[in-house]
Amino acid sequence: MVFGLGRKSKKDQAAEPDEAPASVESADSADKASEDTARRATGPFDVSEISTRDGYIDLGALLIAPSEGLQLRLEVEEATQRVVAVTMDLNGSSLQLQAFAAPKSEGLWDEIREQIGQSVGSQGGQVEQIQGEFGSELIAKLPAGAADGSQGYRVARFIGVDGPRWFLRGVLGGEAAMDRAAAAPLEALFRRIVVIRGDSPMPPRDLLQLRLPKDASPTPPPPAPEEPAAPELRKPERGPEVTQIG
Repeated sequence: MVFGLGRKSKKDQAAEPDEAPASVESADSADKASEDTARRATGPFDVSEISTRDGYIDLGALLIAPSEGLQLRLEVEEATQRVVAVTMDLNGSSLQLQAFAAPKSEGLWDEIREQIGQSVGSQGGQVEQIQGEFGSELIAKLPAGAADGSQGYRVARFIGVDGPRWFLRGVLGGEAAMDRAAAAPLEALFRRIVVIRGDSPMPPRDLLQLRLPKDASPTPPPPAPEEPAAPELRKPERGPEVTQIG
């Protein structure tokens, strides 16, 4: 389940005011500075904020800290054959990760939460905004048929962090989507992620490039769950699975 980030139309951009009032702009800047200070202390981190890359699983745009029992699945887009997401499987729950280029002067998470709500609503689902470990989060529920033919729903919890010229989004699925205790190990790993934005100019919302670790040997992916943990906008094929034990 991969959620793309839509771009604003020219009409939408034209409708926006050229400048925000100075008082609002000053308050927003102070809030963003405070959030960035907190992020630098607790993670996720920018590559400029760590002293060494040794010991991490190198996936290109993301460095992942290994953990006992952790499995990584790279998700490949069928049309382009590019890696579009990495999913961390741990203790029966999952955390899908995607990193995007972002503007230098502002974050993306506020706007993206609104887009996720619109997408889920268009599919007959509901979203609830909550305050969690990473600030504002979304709980999304979408109608889904159960294995016995009854009608139920699937749940996903969206978390997001704005960094320096990047945005990192996570989608918690399985028990971790609803149970804070079950989510804690994956949340801890999310905080230890390091994002490598690179210096090349990129349009905001472009995916940062992921890749298979150089020293990894592909193994078959596990069977797909009967009920996906999150609604789907596009259906990438699962790529090779990489198992890392640390």
